[in-house]
Amino acid sequence: MKILSGEQLAQADASTIQKQQISSIDLMERVATLVFERLHQRLNGAPVPIKVFCGIGNNGGDGLAIARHLIQHGYHVTTYVTNCSKKRSKDFLVNYDRIKEVTKDWPILLSCKDDFPEIGQQDIVIDAIFGTGINRPIDGWMAEFVEHINNSRAFKVAVDMPSGLFADQAQNDAPVIRANHTFTFQTPKLSFFLPETGNLVGTYEVINIGLDPEYMMQVQPLANLVDKDLAQHMYKNRNPFSHKGDYGHVLVMAGSEGKMGAAVLASGAAINAGAGKVTALIPEDGNTILQCSVPEVMSILSSGESHVTNFDHELQNYVLCVGPGLGLKDDTFSAFAKAISKQASPVVIDADGINLLSKDLDLLKKIPENSILTPHDGELKGLIGEWKGSYDKLSKAQKFSMEHKVILVLKGAFTFTVTPQGMFVNDSGNPGMATAGSGDVLSGVIAAFLAQKYDPITATLFGVYLHGASGDLAVQTYAHEGLKASIISNFIGPAILNLFRQPQQQPPQQQ
Repeated sequence: MKILSGEQLAQADASTIQKQQISSIDLMERVATLVFERLHQRLNGAPVPIKVFCGIGNNGGDGLAIARHLIQHGYHVTTYVTNCSKKRSKDFLVNYDRIKEVTKDWPILLSCKDDFPEIGQQDIVIDAIFGTGINRPIDGWMAEFVEHINNSRAFKVAVDMPSGLFADQAQNDAPVIRANHTFTFQTPKLSFFLPETGNLVGTYEVINIGLDPEYMMQVQPLANLVDKDLAQHMYKNRNPFSHKGDYGHVLVMAGSEGKMGAAVLASGAAINAGAGKVTALIPEDGNTILQCSVPEVMSILSSGESHVTNFDHELQNYVLCVGPGLGLKDDTFSAFAKAISKQASPVVIDADGINLLSKDLDLLKKIPENSILTPHDGELKGLIGEWKGSYDKLSKAQKFSMEHKVILVLKGAFTFTVTPQGMFVNDSGNPGMATAGSGDVLSGVIAAFLAQKYDPITATLFGVYLHGASGDLAVQTYAHEGLKASIISNFIGPAILNLFRQPQQQPPQQQ
């Protein structure tokens, strides 16, 4: 699914109106009907008080049309208009007249703080004040009104965007309605996935409003959303006459004294994600730990007892995964540099591998094209420097990716994969995965798909999605607090199976 800018969505609206030969008010009615249907499915006629707050632009027109449908179906609706300007959109005015045709209780105008209505705990608030068209922070009495809504304990539903939230530009500290749920149109917005703004959206639901398919197909998005449907298409079925040699060999260069768990997790995850063979290059003292923990993994022992000091072996045709728990010793750096210089195909670099790389960025010239780097924020700063907010971070990461022809996996609540061709946002995972070792598992999973001859971008996107999906399955048994990295790794197989399971249908209720 594409993630478009506010400007692109406005162009999509215009293209739809032209090609489908409908008016803007017809498109607004389509939108309002679809939102009403989603609300009606959930409320099912419940006698709850609903307060619809409308702006005076097109988002307000949506709100008035939604309120009209609710009123016509017997809901207890009070409609308000935030009278913050004399400028009203044409479609707002059309729907302002239409709502007067179905109720004697005309919309209540709010013009100052004294007009603020009381909002009860049992109320449902529908926010249709400002949509994607907002281009400046909310101020004045409207800012106080946003805080008034936020301070209520009502359930808040945003129409397209929580009012005050920008779709695709940096957010300051100006007031934004904190929604519990957002009905957004055609595509999610980039701000839904960023740490500064994602919590303002609540849960979100994308409603397909039938925008011009030709425009939607051709437009270059800000990013693409990787979800279950896309992940299904990435999966490659296995040949029943294949053997382990067909699924590649992963060499995990990892581990040091006190951090052998990282080597165990990364190599174990590579096995769990389907690599035909996995070998771990580890310090001598870690061999017993590895062999007892993951008997499926072979080992090559470095000459160093407590950390890896060299890169000498006779392996051929492997995918290198380097960095988990590796440490930052000088001779480890030398071994790392030698390992990188010997590679001709893409590698996966994680954790201490990225920290070692940051010691000498000239090594970037020796990294094969389309190699995959999986930093957390602290490690990323060693590559791209400091940033001011998430948009600046993404911009610098994109520049780094294009300059060095590598893939960056920016781990977070919504993991961003940044490639020279564009950005991708992952839609799986949960807060329980914020646990030690989770990143080591991810690096092993991605390396396994590289070894299975997935192209580097697909291996990355599929690995990131399955990693999150594994956590989503595991959390149903272990809860957020009980989730640990080894459990996530053990759910990779079930997550692949779950890609192709159909949701269970509820049996029909007896009358």
